[in-house]
Amino acid sequence: MTSQPIRPFHLALPCKDLVKTQAFYCEILGCSLGRTSECWIDLNLYGHQLVFHDCGGETLPEMLNPVDQHAIPIPHFGIVVTPPSFDALAARLNGNVDWILEPSVRFENTAGEQKTLFFRDPNNYALEFKSFTDDRFLFEPFED
Repeated sequence: MTSQPIRPFHLALPCKDLVKTQAFYCEILGCSLGRTSECWIDLNLYGHQLVFHDCGGETLPEMLNPVDQHAIPIPHFGIVVTPPSFDALAARLNGNVDWILEPSVRFENTAGEQKTLFFRDPNNYALEFKSFTDDRFLFEPFED
């Protein structure tokens, strides 16, 4: 695909508890609440539309994939943020989340070098937030 201006993505997921999910995403992650109903909530996650639907407690199954010597949960989702936003988010999350992978640098000294962190939300979904010194390296292939 050719480079186009970034547009918001839309992601809808089943959740266990709308009240706990809303509290976590609004109070811990700083999302703003959009439209709501008795069975779903809309959240603004860094300008993207994240929707949670009450599906009777069912959520997506999880698998693990080995990446950079870590067992990375699949699926996971998140945002690529600026380095200052990454540091502020990491500080805000510290003590408020169950870490899967604490803030660290991965793929050090490669084109893919990035700060990253993984944690779980109240639905047990894995979220990853990452930051590159230069976003041009987001899709840069690793050198052999």
